[in-house]
Amino acid sequence: MLRTVNVTRYITPLREGGSLPAIAEADDEFLYVLKFRGAGQGTKALIAELLGCEIARALGLRVPELVFANLAEGFGRMERDEEIQDLLKFSVGLNLGIHYLSGAISYDPTVNTVDAATASMIVWLDCMLMNVDRTAKNTNMLMWNRQLWLIDHGASLYFHHGHLDWNEQATKPFTLIKDHVLLKQASQLDGANAKAQAILTPEMIRDLVAQIPDTWLIEGISSDEQRAHYAQYFSTRLANAAVFINEANHARESLI
Repeated sequence: MLRTVNVTRYITPLREGGSLPAIAEADDEFLYVLKFRGAGQGTKALIAELLGCEIARALGLRVPELVFANLAEGFGRMERDEEIQDLLKFSVGLNLGIHYLSGAISYDPTVNTVDAATASMIVWLDCMLMNVDRTAKNTNMLMWNRQLWLIDHGASLYFHHGHLDWNEQATKPFTLIKDHVLLKQASQLDGANAKAQAILTPEMIRDLVAQIPDTWLIEGISSDEQRAHYAQYFSTRLANAAVFINEANHARESLI
């Protein structure tokens, strides 16, 4: 289970992020990149971030530690920027903190290399999650201590923001994989799938979705029912993995 910390100090906004995340300090004296429940995409972006990061971690990929970050009422009262003050006011309660990797630099495909097994697992993950944000323009990967770290999965599971049929989406290919920054190196997708299928058991999926806080879910609908929808999506997606693997392999063939 994720730890829960209390935010003690707002340090600086990260304005390159559309949802205006920020670097903040918590009562455990660590720095976090804070993703706010009051931002434009609301708590569904936090759910996508939570599930995406923790699935990546389960698959053996490097992801910074996540924490639930509690923001007390009145925290942003002294903030002079009205936009930030409003964001903090609407984010009272549980938010999501990602451990800040001080000194990390963005992954550069012209400089950094990724082995085929790792690239294949990342591509597999992003197909599974329907993550639209791992392109050359926005890699959402960092190099830290000479190792590759994945960040920012909030644009995953984009269909849960609307009224699309989740079961139908779970069986679809992910056509945007053609733009993935690591697709060319992902020559071992079948091996990545075999490994992921062995790790992501129904029990593990249930444990992952159980971590979604009640306050991030839709009021008026059973929290257990909503978590079951996420678990069912992943189960169906895993059972139909051949669909998105074939799409990725075809897209890769056009590159090489």
